[in-house]
Amino acid sequence: MAVHAELTAITIDCADPRALADFYRKLTGWDIGQADDDFVQLGQGTVQLAFQRIADYRGPSWPDAAKHAHLDFSVTDLESAVRELLAAGAAKPEFQPGGDQWTVLADPEGHLFCLASA
Repeated sequence: MAVHAELTAITIDCADPRALADFYRKLTGWDIGQADDDFVQLGQGTVQLAFQRIADYRGPSWPDAAKHAHLDFSVTDLESAVRELLAAGAAKPEFQPGGDQWTVLADPEGHLFCLASA
């Protein structure tokens, strides 16, 4: 039996919700919606990204044998997007398993995400 629930948000734990939401705002172009000191929602569409403050938060390591969730984004110009996101505070880990198919980046708090050409 399937429940048929609708996904409405992906919430990412972090140390600084406002700063991390601003980073992803630059990546997606989505507007900041609901926000307070401990929670920031990004986007007005059917699915939002949300960021919530967790005391003493530590980001994931990479590569890591333990599985972590990550976000995938498609972009029209991969090289340009990588340059812009590095300038906005992303990091590019040395380990890049995607070859020319995608690029792994980490946001300013260490959450991994992938960029692929659209």
